[in-house]
Amino acid sequence: MSRSNGRPEPEVIVNYADGFSYSKGKMEEALRACGILDGKAPTKAVKDPAVAVLKRDDIDLIVHEFEVTRAQAERVLTENGGDVGKALSSLVSPPPS
Repeated sequence: MSRSNGRPEPEVIVNYADGFSYSKGKMEEALRACGILDGKAPTKAVKDPAVAVLKRDDIDLIVHEFEVTRAQAERVLTENGGDVGKALSSLVSPPPS
């Protein structure tokens, strides 16, 4: 290991033509922070069975009829459990005061 400024240089895993490189120490540090090197398996997102599957036709109906964004239509459908009738009712009814 060579030294620069009194510190040892990290072991370089890969050098790229543009000058960037990945060092072993920094990679291990990042993987430990994520919990990968600690023997823990990375956690996967678990799908909540209570979350309704939204249909593309339902989203398109709300987007075109109410002239709202796709994200707003998806949010309204999600809040109403994927039920188009409830979603439409919540869009036309006045907000509670």
